[in-house]
Amino acid sequence: MNRRPTTVLAMHPRVRQSLLGPRQLERLARVADLDPELLVTDFADPAAAAALANAEVLFSCWGCPPLTRQALERMPRLRVLVHAAGSVKSYMTAEAWRRGITATSAAAANAIPVAEFTLAAILFSGKRVHAAVHAYRSERAAVQLAARHPDVGNYRRTVGIVGASRIGRRVIALLEPFDVQVLVHDPFLGTAEAKELGADLVGLDDLVERSDVVSLHAPLLPETRGLFDAARLARMRDGATLINTARGSLVDTDALVTELVAGRLHAVLDHTEPEVLPADSPLYELPNALVTPHIAGSVGNELARMADSAIDEVERLALGRPFHHPVHEAQLSRTA
Repeated sequence: MNRRPTTVLAMHPRVRQSLLGPRQLERLARVADLDPELLVTDFADPAAAAALANAEVLFSCWGCPPLTRQALERMPRLRVLVHAAGSVKSYMTAEAWRRGITATSAAAANAIPVAEFTLAAILFSGKRVHAAVHAYRSERAAVQLAARHPDVGNYRRTVGIVGASRIGRRVIALLEPFDVQVLVHDPFLGTAEAKELGADLVGLDDLVERSDVVSLHAPLLPETRGLFDAARLARMRDGATLINTARGSLVDTDALVTELVAGRLHAVLDHTEPEVLPADSPLYELPNALVTPHIAGSVGNELARMADSAIDEVERLALGRPFHHPVHEAQLSRTA
């Protein structure tokens, strides 16, 4: 392009406040022609009509409306959606793809904190940290953790990674310095590629039966919904930990609760189904469950990483260079 593309911000106001600080706005203004005070939350807003009519780029994040046919008719010059977050599935409609609009995503940047969270969860689960905290808090006395959990520790653990996604691959890389065996299951991954990543490719049930920790990094697709149902959970070895930083719908919540109440399994859940659990859910209080409120992905100052990644893409567009992180419609059938 070799010029600053006309750009409009589209996201929730709270997200814009956290995502685009003074440094990010200054960077974006150097590579894009935009009004930093204009924030679109509704493509039918008359106040945004003139800007949308000239927009070549939508710089979006969470809270951006979908690119429906009606919305796209208000943006005849739109060429690119630069999404400063992960998946574009909620925003790029079939009509947007049909019109030849291209998309780029900051999913790679958002994968970093999720992988870091997962690594911490794997190591903490091996040390039975949550069970130890619960016992110490309730008893206010010395806790002989090894007596209660003879399997405590991370030496020569087997970690199973379900899904060689960006996040799954990064978790495998982060595990490299530790004395653990890594198994991976992904129907689109070959044995040689798995070896290059540092993992052994196995079938899903084999992974489940052999792993001390099973960490979910698969996308939510029709074929993965309920992937960990009662039967598959029953295959997990006694004392194993299930970590879910992917989507709550991958797991049958009721079946998992049954296993956890029985004390047979442990769990670290950043995503649940439903996403906000009922107030009377046993998961809040169980000593063998750690439930976090969807915090593994980018929060706080980590949003700046996604903003910087997206601004890099706008700069590449302005210089006529290819995107680093393009999203292709054909990929969406097997990605988040």
